[in-house]
Amino acid sequence: MLSYQHIYHAGNLADVQKHALLAWMLDYLTQKDKPLSYIETHAGRGLYELGSAEALKTGEAQAGIDLAEAWFPADHPYMQRLAECRAMFGPRSYPGSPLIAALALRETDTIHLAELHPQENAALTAALGDFGAHIQRRDGYEMALALTPPTPRRGLMLIDPSYEVKDDYAKIPKVLGQIARKWNVGILALWYPILQTGAHVPMLESLAAQFPEALRHELRFPPVREGHKMIGTGMLIVNAPYGIETETRRLSACFPA
Repeated sequence: MLSYQHIYHAGNLADVQKHALLAWMLDYLTQKDKPLSYIETHAGRGLYELGSAEALKTGEAQAGIDLAEAWFPADHPYMQRLAECRAMFGPRSYPGSPLIAALALRETDTIHLAELHPQENAALTAALGDFGAHIQRRDGYEMALALTPPTPRRGLMLIDPSYEVKDDYAKIPKVLGQIARKWNVGILALWYPILQTGAHVPMLESLAAQFPEALRHELRFPPVREGHKMIGTGMLIVNAPYGIETETRRLSACFPA
């Protein structure tokens, strides 16, 4: 249950999609002079070193962000957060979604993060200690249900589990439905892997029945290595912000066929 460590996969193509859309949504939300809440259920360590032995072992960043930087203009919110991270932590540092949020948000905004893995939680606390984030070592779904509706009510939640707990596929539609009923104005963003096994398909069918108006964006890519079962990345967004379809279309045009 607590074996997953994202350092082996940081900066991969799934991160590129997820983080580009997250950075875009946060930039959209902060254009309005009203405070907001950001909630993340599976935060990881928040900051990654792409020159580490773990990251180099898989080479996923080399096939991900190292290539994808050329797809984005310098003023894209994702590139701005990446540049800020490198300026603060070094040229091969990479911001996880909690750090992208912390860099994007304002003093009037509130950040709530859950991470159950003890080492990852400690690293997250160290990385975001100066940003005023509320960090809990707690089951992320429990935290999300306890906090919603948050104060401020305006805001965004990212649900980004590792899916190493197979029950996640069955659990997420139920939990997301509960959260949506409690926080009907919140932007709820769910990342999911596209797998050769099709394990994600029943979950998506259930979510489509509950949220027929949700935005669903998927990108495909070859397995990063022999035996790897992930062949794509998806984001399902309930209450998607206006204009995000322009960004999803741009991303789809950039990704390798």
